[in-house]
Amino acid sequence: MKYNPNEIEAKWQKYWLDNATFKAENNSTKPKYYVLDMFPYPSGAGLHVGHPLGYIASDVYSRYKRHQGFNVLHPMGYDSFGLPAEQYAIQTGQRPEDTTSVNIDGGTDKEGNKIAGYRKQLDKIGFSFDWSREVRTSNPDYYKHTQWIFIQLFNSWYNKNSDKAEDISTLISIFLTEGNVSVNAVCDENIDAFSANEWNAFAKEQQERILLQYRLTYLAETEVNWCPGLGTVLANDEIVNGVSERGGFTVVRKKMTQWSMRISAYAERLLQGLNAIDWSESIKESQRNWIGKSVGATVSFKVESQKSKVESEQQYIDVFTTRPDTIFGVTFMTLAPEHELVSQITTAEQKAAVKAYIEKTSKRSERERMADVKTISGVFTGAFAEHPFTKEPIPVWIGDYVLAGYGTGAVMAVPCGDERDYAFANFFKGQKGMQEIKNIFANVDISEVAYGSKDNVIIANSDFLNGLNYKEATKKAIEELEKLNQGKGKINYRLRDAVFSRQRYWGEPFPVYYVNGLPQMIDAQHLPIILPEVEKYLPTEDGLPPLGNALVWAWNTETNQVVNTDLVDNKTIHPLELNTMPGWAGSSWYWMRYMDAHNENEFGSKDALAYWESVDLYIGGSEHATGHLLYSRFWNKFLKDKGFAPTEEPFKKLINQGMILGMSAFIYRCSWAMTGTSHDGVNEQAASIFVTKSKYDKIVKGNEEEIEKVKNIYLYTLTAKFPDVELISLGGQLSMQLNPIHVDVSLVNSSDELDEEKFKKSREHYANAIFIKDENEKIIVGREIEKMSKSKYNVVTPDDICDEYGADTLRLYEMFLGPLEQAKPWNTAGISGVFGFLKKLCRLYFDDNGLIVTNEKPTKDNLKSLHKTIKKVAEDIESFSFNTSVSQFMICVNELSTQNCHSRAILEPLAIVISPYAPHIAEELWSLLGNTGSIATVAFPVFEAKYLVESEKEYPVSFNGKMRFTMVLPLDLTKEQIEEIVMKDGRTIKQLEGRTPNKVIIVPGKIINLVG
Repeated sequence: MKYNPNEIEAKWQKYWLDNATFKAENNSTKPKYYVLDMFPYPSGAGLHVGHPLGYIASDVYSRYKRHQGFNVLHPMGYDSFGLPAEQYAIQTGQRPEDTTSVNIDGGTDKEGNKIAGYRKQLDKIGFSFDWSREVRTSNPDYYKHTQWIFIQLFNSWYNKNSDKAEDISTLISIFLTEGNVSVNAVCDENIDAFSANEWNAFAKEQQERILLQYRLTYLAETEVNWCPGLGTVLANDEIVNGVSERGGFTVVRKKMTQWSMRISAYAERLLQGLNAIDWSESIKESQRNWIGKSVGATVSFKVESQKSKVESEQQYIDVFTTRPDTIFGVTFMTLAPEHELVSQITTAEQKAAVKAYIEKTSKRSERERMADVKTISGVFTGAFAEHPFTKEPIPVWIGDYVLAGYGTGAVMAVPCGDERDYAFANFFKGQKGMQEIKNIFANVDISEVAYGSKDNVIIANSDFLNGLNYKEATKKAIEELEKLNQGKGKINYRLRDAVFSRQRYWGEPFPVYYVNGLPQMIDAQHLPIILPEVEKYLPTEDGLPPLGNALVWAWNTETNQVVNTDLVDNKTIHPLELNTMPGWAGSSWYWMRYMDAHNENEFGSKDALAYWESVDLYIGGSEHATGHLLYSRFWNKFLKDKGFAPTEEPFKKLINQGMILGMSAFIYRCSWAMTGTSHDGVNEQAASIFVTKSKYDKIVKGNEEEIEKVKNIYLYTLTAKFPDVELISLGGQLSMQLNPIHVDVSLVNSSDELDEEKFKKSREHYANAIFIKDENEKIIVGREIEKMSKSKYNVVTPDDICDEYGADTLRLYEMFLGPLEQAKPWNTAGISGVFGFLKKLCRLYFDDNGLIVTNEKPTKDNLKSLHKTIKKVAEDIESFSFNTSVSQFMICVNELSTQNCHSRAILEPLAIVISPYAPHIAEELWSLLGNTGSIATVAFPVFEAKYLVESEKEYPVSFNGKMRFTMVLPLDLTKEQIEEIVMKDGRTIKQLEGRTPNKVIIVPGKIINLVG
């Protein structure tokens, strides 16, 4: 009987599927435990070995919890809406729903590409997912509920008095009886006050416009990241170095009317909630910084050019500052280039410079501008503001270090107390519109650097603030600003409302139609509003989103149906929203859908939600810290406010798995630069020449002999192809360049040797490649650890590993690579060692003739090896130290092999202990031992400390420091008893040869040494 992983694993995967082994119950007498993975986006590229790392860890934990008697929910689904599928559809003419389906279920796409399919790949690794609860965010039966949640947000406002979201009807009731003067809500800035009588007198359309200023999801003109190349708005995390992550297209800042989510209403609760959850401090800190709570004051500066106007038309520049104590140190003001006042206050002389600067900065993302602290740029607007106390004119600049969406989009620049303001002032020193830096700190030298500390500050040159410290001056400045009605104390947050519109096709349709330009919600009973068919997925010719191409995309308010677009009459048939929801819509509540995945009427029943409550363990990437993880907490808190979610926080414990890095391979190509013009184009047609790694290293160091060899080979091959080319003249025109080129790792063996023939066949233009080899006639590639990616040709698929070594080997190896939360390089060469371990494990249970397990009573050493392993593995799983568990398995199996242990009393519990890590072989061994049913829910063995208590010690017996023999003695002997036994031992007598030692050194439990 041999270990055949492919046969064993197929058998038990079928068993689990047929018997619904991992199906969780919504009503159980067992305690519940909910383990969740961040569900994948199903791309056509499928899984590489880096993807399953977190899934294997969560699966180990889920299986362990089942062994402990928990009712474990461990579901899986697909985040299947998104931009990649849409871009692929545009490129290939396929429907996104078709490619998404093939990517999940496997098959052949329209292009003839064979797709393994995520589901088959996941099944092959042996995960204990409850597939009966699978969700796909692009299925109408799922996004029906996403649309419903959107409607709830639209019909809600945030009451600061109750500190939660409430139904919009309660706000309307206040308006009906009191107007809005006493309303304490999170809402738009600068809302006009009105009385109850005025509200009742407003037309319905006016009332709806006012309510939009309070709703938790609302339409507003917003500064967005617009990508013309993709025809859509992008989130900050979809932009890298100022271009789109997908496609590398230019991204510009642009104002558009968009749906937004008022996440800012929850800023303080999101901040405080971090104290109640077991997440890594780094993730918490990322969210704290993103939320960005600041305590300070708002200050209003009058725009000087508006002085002649009546007060009601006076324009102000509002700023938020955390240092109102420095108000007298204001030297200039800086507005964000996108600030609405820029176009109004810029003087005629400065208009051209300001326009050019705005156009330039619009191509930089906010993230790029925030990160770039070295570049200093800005333009003077020509306008001045008035200091609230001194009435002095303050020049107004624009600079891209100020962001429109943070605070008010304007700063009062105090160079003496802020490094960035100091650098800006010195950079533009001497220019018109830049005043001398004012120093308002007593006994502080600012000739070379700003003084940004609040400690030991005594304010000077500041009128009524002179002599005060930071706290005293802050309080006094706010009091005086309030007297002037030009400022007040305020808490500010960096967190901005989230743009919720995307100009894409492949996303959730909004359940919204428009009457006279105002949004109306479709009644929940008519959901889902299903994504319509379109002929093409690009924006329309007049710039509308792709849904503008839909022929059937209008709402009939009489029949409550989607009807032909050309029937719109704006009476009973109205246009539907053309934008779709962003990718994070469906992922912001999916964990609750798993709790009751087949409920057609609601996203989850109260009973199911109450039973599962929240996720006990969530595993996923840290890259989602300020995206998905923040939006999920926001939606969960909102649903809790409305009585739908049972808990305030969605995820109790969060683990961020590290990245598995690829070991890239490089081949070194010689290319040539020609200084002359007579042979243009010749080099492109010459054969590609590649040098081995050792020769590359020599050439890089300037080894003339090697350079000359390569050049001569190149010239020889070139003149063979082009006889008319003169060697000497050409040689004088050449300069060699070496380019490292990624080569597919599948073409390289474990000794880093390139398979030349396969390489030549890998790409058409390498068919005639010439190789300059090393002294062993080999081409050795270079190696470098990088992110695993198809573009770097360093991807290793789990399918290949499973086919050759089995899923249990893959699972153990990924856990063995290193601590879960650290990045680690993949090295396929290490796989064979783990595979060998599993074969050695099997040899404890069976040999070529079959089962060799006996009913012999285990020895003390057997029990010690087992219970060391039970203790270690249980502790490791609880602390997520999976790599050291695998080491312990290897130690245990080596010890039991040495002990020649085949005892059932040892090997049966060992199969259970190893089951979370290597479930297939564990199931097989459990079955071979005569057990029925799955090992998956068998109780985890109990550690018994008595088996690790040492009663004897093997002492090394030394003579003058040199160990001559060992003897086993009870640990409870005294020094005197040990000495008596040692001195009577025949081996001691032989060593002493009749002599009496000068000294006998005995350390109980450690050493025995006879001296002299």
